[in-house]
Amino acid sequence: MVNPTLEKLKENFADSILEIVEHRGQLSVSIKKEALLLICKFLKDEAELKYNFLSDVCGVDYPERGKRFDIIYNLYSLPFRWRVRLKVGLAEGEAINSVTSIWKAANWLEREVFDMFGVKFDNHPDLRRILMPDDWEGHPLRKTYPLTTEEIAFSHNKDKLTK
Repeated sequence: MVNPTLEKLKENFADSILEIVEHRGQLSVSIKKEALLLICKFLKDEAELKYNFLSDVCGVDYPERGKRFDIIYNLYSLPFRWRVRLKVGLAEGEAINSVTSIWKAANWLEREVFDMFGVKFDNHPDLRRILMPDDWEGHPLRKTYPLTTEEIAFSHNKDKLTK
């Protein structure tokens, strides 16, 4: 059986699809960043699809690639119980449009990606750190973020414990 989501995407956005991976009922579609808002709006509003729930926005860092970051949108159709994953590749310093105009839930999800990876979302209503303090330097989920260690002290009386 052909996935109806895949059929509709190919029919309406063939020029914007870069790669399709379907494995065990999971559909992952890499798309051009310029088509993100159009495709998301279509998936949400199309009566035969109704992807009305944005379950997550996340990032993946591949520092060795030209398009270093993958921004991933996990969508769910509540009426049909289907899932689709949209992926958009971005180079260092490249911004992407916010999908908050389509799903309000994107507000905090995009802020988390911004905070952890440093990816900027154009037209976001409140793009600022959400997990790290405002004065934090860097973005902890980048693969190039320096790892440090601290000695762990389990008690303020640590000297008495070693005697």
